[in-house]
Amino acid sequence: MKEGGIFRFGEYQVDALARTLRRNKEVVTLTRRAFEVLLYLVQNPGRVIPRDELLKNVWPDAFVDENSLAQSISALRRALDEKPGDNNYVATLPGRGYQFVSPVQVIELAGLSGLSTLSAGADRPGADRPGEDPLQGIVLQRETIRTTITSTTQEQGQEHDRLALPPARFAWMRVSAIPFLLVAVALLGYFVHLRSARRRLSSKDSVVLADMTNRTGDSVFDDTLRTALGVALTQSPFLNPLSESKTRATLRMMTRPSDTKLTSEIALEVCQRTRSKAYISGSIASLGSQYVLALEATDCQSGDTLAREQKTAAAKEKVLDALGAAAANLRSELGESLATVKKFDAPLDEATTTSLAALKAYTLSERFLAQRDPVSALPYSQRALELDPNFAMAYVQTGVIYFTLDQQDRASGYFGKAFQLRERTSEWEKLVIAADYYGYATGEIDKAIQALQEEIEIYPHGVHAYNGLAVLYTRLAQYEKSAEAAQQLMLLDPDDAFGFVNLALDDLAMQKFAEARQTIQQAQGRKFDGYLLHNYLYTLAFLQSDSAGMAGQQQWFARQPAYENYGLALAADTEAYAGHVHKALELTKQAVDSALRSDNKEDAAVYEANAAVQQAAYGNAMEAQRAAAEALKLAPGNPNVDAEAALALAMSGEVARAQALADALAKRLPLDTQMQSLWVPAIRAQIELRKKNAGSALQTLQAGLPIEFANVPFSNNTSCLYPTYIRGEAYLDAGQGAAAAAEFQKIIDHSGIVWNCWTGALARLGLARANALDSTTQRQSGAARARALASYQNFFALWSNADPDIPILKQAESERKRLSAAAR
Repeated sequence: MKEGGIFRFGEYQVDALARTLRRNKEVVTLTRRAFEVLLYLVQNPGRVIPRDELLKNVWPDAFVDENSLAQSISALRRALDEKPGDNNYVATLPGRGYQFVSPVQVIELAGLSGLSTLSAGADRPGADRPGEDPLQGIVLQRETIRTTITSTTQEQGQEHDRLALPPARFAWMRVSAIPFLLVAVALLGYFVHLRSARRRLSSKDSVVLADMTNRTGDSVFDDTLRTALGVALTQSPFLNPLSESKTRATLRMMTRPSDTKLTSEIALEVCQRTRSKAYISGSIASLGSQYVLALEATDCQSGDTLAREQKTAAAKEKVLDALGAAAANLRSELGESLATVKKFDAPLDEATTTSLAALKAYTLSERFLAQRDPVSALPYSQRALELDPNFAMAYVQTGVIYFTLDQQDRASGYFGKAFQLRERTSEWEKLVIAADYYGYATGEIDKAIQALQEEIEIYPHGVHAYNGLAVLYTRLAQYEKSAEAAQQLMLLDPDDAFGFVNLALDDLAMQKFAEARQTIQQAQGRKFDGYLLHNYLYTLAFLQSDSAGMAGQQQWFARQPAYENYGLALAADTEAYAGHVHKALELTKQAVDSALRSDNKEDAAVYEANAAVQQAAYGNAMEAQRAAAEALKLAPGNPNVDAEAALALAMSGEVARAQALADALAKRLPLDTQMQSLWVPAIRAQIELRKKNAGSALQTLQAGLPIEFANVPFSNNTSCLYPTYIRGEAYLDAGQGAAAAAEFQKIIDHSGIVWNCWTGALARLGLARANALDSTTQRQSGAARARALASYQNFFALWSNADPDIPILKQAESERKRLSAAAR
């Protein structure tokens, strides 16, 4: 391109030297690439310029695709205020190229005088005025100095030839130019420094990943390379890729589908809307048997190319290697230290897979999971594992899907397999795998939290760790810490639904019902949905005795075949809570059948086990043993099912079978925090109660006290507080009424944890029995008796329409009659 000249057309003026476009006297903002396109067009007015020619001249040293050119043309049209179809300046000729159709007046600049005129006065490009780039003046000064030196030297040479100046005079001229040259070099160095500073990112800058243009014709590269590039860049503790949830939310704001392809033009708009610093685009093209990969990072505001990398793969199976190498170099060019690039740079075939087909299946699964559709995601993640049984992150993804579908045992198996393969992954993936394995396979919650905290130290911008912490802290009954993690997740990525889901659960557990509803409303205002939010809405309606609200949520579940079983199970628990045992059993059967239709045997078994514990507590021993046996048959070896079934068997009198299951669980999961602190002690304590060893039962239950209000990661209820209920029963057997009352009151006071579990109903009966016990041992027996009668009345009001044949109801009626008689 020519370096000088002013080109005028219409109301516009292009200054090639100052690199500015003006409309009358106003500077028009234009990206650097768009300006280069405009300059080439106005230098060749009226001529049809093929796309290849423009690409060659505007991007002479880069391998780029036509998307970059189309993006620059689009930006140019906006700058020139062209409306669709106007073609007042730039005409697009399909299949041929572009043509600048407006008449252009050219003013060539010759020598120093012309440059001096341009650089003088208030209208000098780069003068310090609001809204202009302060570097622009430096650019002009540098160009002016360079041109002045060249012009002066040429003129001196011509004068020397013409007049034969004496050598001494010429030497004086060279010496006198030295300070001027030093100033020029200093200015040039300062300019390069500033430009370099602008070209590098900081660790706080977010970047958008565009889709890579596939020019090979091979569909296996569609979407796949973007996933691989994301894996490569996520290894970096320095770079901060914009999250998929934020990207999808921004696309929705742009009134585009959330799965819209991120072309360079769309990625630019996403980048600008999210105030990200840059977007990274790329392409792949075939060259004989070879493949050429190109990556480019573009500043979203200036349009400057911040970094560019190009690699060639000798064969298809080497494409991921080449992409990984290009990504590593790009990281360094963008400002990451060589030390961290070297430390956190696992080869892509290790961090992902050697199979492009497996990576493609993984990508499709990831897309559905991002859309909160785990049912559709599952077959693709399973397909990825069929194609590559050593694909560690595909095991993680499958585990996450099963965990989301509430199938804990299946999930733990996949997390365990990923843990075995963790050495073939990146540093970030190792931490993710460790957290999932310890948190959901072995149950070592402290180790899982440690892994997540380490992840935050290295990758402070990542949302995965905060989501994990929010979940795991609830397993330790640390709901305030969980809420802090959830709020941090929402701060980092307000478009991640799990921040709202976790915070709503925390609000419920801390009895902040108004805040929980507000959190859910905020989530729904951001178009988030899902069965967990509807679980919480149902629970809020239940806690507020809002039958219409519960019915509305049931209608939602009924419209979702994959989640219908959750609604039916909630309804079953609500009926059991009110003493409608026969209705509860019918709904449980429907929930089991619905879960089985969705290939969800684990939840089907949990529903049976829940029913077994309910029936045992209500005194229906035969029904409890039947349901427990059915649960064990549906999901043999599932620890969650084994635990609930064992508790039901212990409560209903099958002590030997319960003891065997408890011992097996203790041996099988020796490190599982909840199993060793809550479940096994509860089963063993219930066995001791059956043996009339209340003291031993109380001693056994001591282990669970630090986390007794913990969230339980299966079934619809966050926790029924079984150990607390059994402790209350043990205190009753030990004759300690006040202590028993305190335990039952805990259950009543923590309704946001208990939800509609049967323990919430029977805690009222337990409180009545504890007060009745006090009435026989305290001096002020009358007051205790009055409290007992009031508690019985509360229970009978709750069970006013209960099935009359429930054994525990009959016992309660007899107890109240005796207490009433004693009062007379």
